Amino acid sequence: MENQIVQQAIEQLKDENVRITPQRYAILEYLIEHRSHPTADEIYHAIETRFPNISVATVYNNLRLFTKIGFVDEMSYGDNFSRFDFVTEPHYHAICRECGKVTDFFYPGLEDVETAASQLTGYQIDDHRLEVYGLCPECAAKKEAAQNKELKEAAVKKASAFEK
Repeated sequence: MENQIVQQAIEQLKDENVRITPQRYAILEYLIEHRSHPTADEIYHAIETRFPNISVATVYNNLRLFTKIGFVDEMSYGDNFSRFDFVTEPHYHAICRECGKVTDFFYPGLEDVETAASQLTGYQIDDHRLEVYGLCPECAAKKEAAQNKELKEAAVKKASAFEK
């Protein structure tokens, strides 16, 4: 399935008269195969062993091209790094406040938000983005484990003081 998506994307690039270099192919393939919303640096480090002469600028330039064509959404979250999301269908993002992990989720029916916003503001709305924030399951488990440890240590300390 992912290989088919890569091939479809390559065909679309060819239709746009974009030359398919091995580096461009590798960047696109990484974005499609790794739905982790990587940064340009993460992509660079992932493919630099295959392409020792590739630069971070090459990765950024290709990401800009993919964004311009509409393959990729650039997501800025104020952490000084943009994350890149290969777009296949409309979706939203859940973002971990602790580790920054971004997870896609699909929720139907929010398209009418654009209509409502247009009617309420007079704007000509053509797009929207929804992000929800919280703790991912891994960070929530770590936080709970740390809280349980603190409670246990406090109970032991209190019991020790009581015995004295």
